[in-house]
Amino acid sequence: MRTAAATIEVRRPSAVRALTLLLGVTAAATVVVELLNWWYAPGQEFGLAVRTGWAMLRSLGFLVLIGHVNRGRAVAKPLGLILAVTTVFAVGRLVVPRAGVPPLPGLLGFGLLTGLCVAVVGLLYRSDVVGGHLVRHRKGLVISGGRLSWREVAPKRPAVTGWLLTARAAAFTYSPLVLVPALVAGGSILDGRLSSVPAVLFWFAAGIAVSYLVLFCTAFLLRGRSWARKLLVAITLGTLAVDLPLCWWLLGLDGLVRDGAPLLAAAALALYSLHRTHPTPTG
Repeated sequence: MRTAAATIEVRRPSAVRALTLLLGVTAAATVVVELLNWWYAPGQEFGLAVRTGWAMLRSLGFLVLIGHVNRGRAVAKPLGLILAVTTVFAVGRLVVPRAGVPPLPGLLGFGLLTGLCVAVVGLLYRSDVVGGHLVRHRKGLVISGGRLSWREVAPKRPAVTGWLLTARAAAFTYSPLVLVPALVAGGSILDGRLSSVPAVLFWFAAGIAVSYLVLFCTAFLLRGRSWARKLLVAITLGTLAVDLPLCWWLLGLDGLVRDGAPLLAAAALALYSLHRTHPTPTG
C-alpha cells in the first residue's frame, strides 16, 4: 500500500514527460546541427570554432533545464525561453556563410532546431499541466523541532513573477554573449593585428564586469527594489553601447550581425520582461 501510494505521488504527468523527452532531443539536435555546420563550412577558421563551441555548450543548458523540469522548479520557464531564443540566434548565425548560399543540410537542421525550440516554449508556457508542475522552490537544510532535514524552502523575498525571472535569465546571458565575440576578436592578434590588443583586453574586462554587475543587480531585483530595475536598464544599455561598436570595429559587419544580434535579442527580451512587471513597493 505504501509503495503504491509513493509511486503514484512521484509519477509525473504525461505532458511533463513529453517535455523532458523533447528537451533531450533538442539538446542532441543542437550538437548534430553544429557539427553539420562545421562540416559544411568552407573554412574552419578560429572565429567559427569559437562560435561553434559556444553554441554546442547550449546542449548542456538543455540538460540543466531537464533537471529543473524534473524537480518542478519555477525557474524552468524563463530558462527555457532564453535558451530557445539564444539557441536559434546562435545556430542561425552559423548557417549563413560569409559568401554564397547556405548548404541545404545546414538549412534543414536549422529549421528542425527552430521547430524544436518553438515546441519547447509552447509546452512551457501554453500547457496548464506543465505550468501546474513547475511551482516548486529550491531545497535546502532546515532546522525544525531540533532536527535537521533537507526539504523545500520557501524564499523570504516577495513573490516573483515569471516575467521578472525571465528578465533575470536574459540578463545572465549578457556576459557570455560579450565574451564570445571578444574571444573571436582575440584571434586577430594571432594574425598580427597587435594594435587591437588594448581593445580586445577592454572587451574581455567589460564582459567579466557585466557578469558581476548583473549578479549584484538581479539579487536586489528579485527583492522588489525599484532602483535595481533602473540599474538593470542601465547595464543593458551600457552593454549594448560597448559590445556593438566593438563588434563593428574589430569583426566588421559580419561580426556585428553574427555576434551583435544575439545580444540585442537578449537585451530586448530583458527590457520587455521588465516592462511587463510592476515594481513592488518596499519599506
